[in-house]
Amino acid sequence: MSPLGDLVLLHVVDLDPRLTALHRLGGFHVLRTAGVPDRSLPTLAQAYVPGRPDVHGDFLTSRVRRVAGALRTPEARVAASVAHQGLAARLWSIALGSAALYGAVPDLAPHLLRWDPEATAPDDLWLTEVRPLPGDASTLADLVLRGHLEPLAEALRARHRLAPGLLRGNAASALAGAAREPVRWARRHGRTDVAARAASLTRELLADPLLAGAGTLTGTGFRRRSCCLYYRVPGGGVCGDCCFVRPPRSSPRAPSE
Repeated sequence: MSPLGDLVLLHVVDLDPRLTALHRLGGFHVLRTAGVPDRSLPTLAQAYVPGRPDVHGDFLTSRVRRVAGALRTPEARVAASVAHQGLAARLWSIALGSAALYGAVPDLAPHLLRWDPEATAPDDLWLTEVRPLPGDASTLADLVLRGHLEPLAEALRARHRLAPGLLRGNAASALAGAAREPVRWARRHGRTDVAARAASLTRELLADPLLAGAGTLTGTGFRRRSCCLYYRVPGGGVCGDCCFVRPPRSSPRAPSE
């Protein structure tokens, strides 16, 4: 077994049930594990139902409208892309941060995570039960990529004109961004083990078939091969990892839209 595998087995039983260390990494890494303020808040499993509003309403559409209002954009697909990347960033941050710090990760199954679609960014998430799992790349891919981002992408595409390449780029970009904070924190605190785990997991995850080819990772820097459409937000521009150097002028469509 690899040294990382040994570490996972040691720490999987020691995962802090309150995940208190994650807040040190920043707001995107925080995961609430107690005190859900409103039991009527939907789970992410409910939000991923493709194009079928339930008795409480269409939660995903509510989120996209909330983001559109905050961005002051009339284009629902632009808001949908930004909402997708925002939730992807939260999920990757929690999973990668926990794996890097603890060597383990809580079960992030969609039915265990409650979510407030009307909250401001970053998305508010509550985990209703902490179930420790190994913090290896395969587990993280199953939890985040296949457990969340695949059904989320399917649900958004059922509602909006979003290309698979765009959503794949969003997922990869969110992962690369989520990896930077654990690495920065680790370097400030002399935790080379944490930085090494975060970097190694990120490389492995970006090589997953669902993300492979979405961009290029150089150190902690990432350049994606698609555009998230943020340049179409009033007053917006290109993101730091965008395939564009400057906002497009002549073409109404971006790569992989």
